[in-house]
Amino acid sequence: MVSSGPGSDPRWRPLAAARPAMSPEWWQWVASRDSLTARLISAGGHRHFRVRLLNQRLGRPRRDETLALGLPLAHHAWLREVALCLDERPWVVARSVVPLDGLHGQRLDRLGERSLGSWLFRQPDLERGPLEVSADSAPFHTDSGPWARRSLFRHRRFAVLVQEFFLDRMAGDLGLPSR
Repeated sequence: MVSSGPGSDPRWRPLAAARPAMSPEWWQWVASRDSLTARLISAGGHRHFRVRLLNQRLGRPRRDETLALGLPLAHHAWLREVALCLDERPWVVARSVVPLDGLHGQRLDRLGERSLGSWLFRQPDLERGPLEVSADSAPFHTDSGPWARRSLFRHRRFAVLVQEFFLDRMAGDLGLPSR
């Protein structure tokens, strides 16, 4: 479960706590619990959707990710960073973190430029934990954005922390307010 108790990162807060600061237009995007990939494709209309793989490797998660996953601080994980693009323009950047002992034979390194959500949302027993929200921009990407969200997904014994950072470009292309 994503941590929101003592020791958690203050940049991330429960979804309900962000509601007063968020416009109704952004709330529809940030609070949705369905597939963000599917929502982006729908919102993009005739634009071409693409997942651009930015980075994929074994490494140490950031401290806030380690706390959210309940891992020891020196624990390694599978890290994946992608840009979700419409007509080659990034609208969202995402970072996924999977503890190595939680992979259980899943070959996520073979996803390439397919979205993790395209696999996750096909799992009949998928459980999604509570959403947390941040107003910070992606720490691994140069573009900023108004909002970010994250939640923990579980599929049997597999767990992945998915963090999605909405970019200013998306707001501009869709005519959304800056916050």
